[in-house]
Amino acid sequence: MERYQEIERSLIKKFRKPIWNRFIGGIKDYQLVNEGDKIAVCISGGKDSMLLAKCMQELKRHSKVHFDLEFLVMNPGYNEINKQTIINNAKILNIPITMFETQIFDIVATVDETPCYLCARMRRGYLYKNAQALGCNKIALGHHFDDVIETILMGMLYGAQIQTMMPKLHSTNHQGMELIRPLYMVKEEDVIAWKQYNDLQFIQCACRFTENCTMCDNGGGGSKRQEMKGLIKKFRQTNPNIEMNIFRSVHNVNLDTIIGYHNETVTYNFLDDYDVKGRKEC
Repeated sequence: MERYQEIERSLIKKFRKPIWNRFIGGIKDYQLVNEGDKIAVCISGGKDSMLLAKCMQELKRHSKVHFDLEFLVMNPGYNEINKQTIINNAKILNIPITMFETQIFDIVATVDETPCYLCARMRRGYLYKNAQALGCNKIALGHHFDDVIETILMGMLYGAQIQTMMPKLHSTNHQGMELIRPLYMVKEEDVIAWKQYNDLQFIQCACRFTENCTMCDNGGGGSKRQEMKGLIKKFRQTNPNIEMNIFRSVHNVNLDTIIGYHNETVTYNFLDDYDVKGRKEC
């Protein structure tokens, strides 16, 4: 058996419950893959996107829904070691990647404020553009369950708002394109366990600027996302269900107890109809 076949087998056998079943559950619950889709699986070279690529390959192989895949790698300016590592891992995993070049890192290097925000926007734009050129109607990103929980907490503690990382989004700038997150229900600890079980070595953060960036996920102690990981770990010591409770909270919002909310067109404060509701109750 080839090594990539052993890795694929581990997804269905060894990691069936923590990874495969959760992956399939997220696909079904949020209706992420439909008949006739052509999906660009976006690979950064890290553990999450590489796992996503294998899961999507297996889904295509076994699903009754017919869809096509492209495995898209954007090079924002990786050094040669990281670039070659991605290429080597794609061969090990039997993933037929398409790589395109950009100068994102060079451009971001000239920006003093919010370089991570600019980098993220540019990355997303390039991915949409190149996926669309390949005839895709969706891009798939490797965000997992922990990313969702950490985003909720960062929004509350540092953004002063309740928001979450959505399982899918329509693009506002690229007509007909959609973003999906198939690993939405998969926990990071299980991604790490899969990587270690198969003795795989992926690149981590390849960004040149993370030493000066406090908001990006640089794997160090200074990022806000790492801070959220530590906070959740402390919460878990007193409540082992803390992550799922946070996750379910954004699925179960009681608008009658919300002081205010907004979307693209509406801003609401509970005082707007407080007296009217009071008269109705009387």
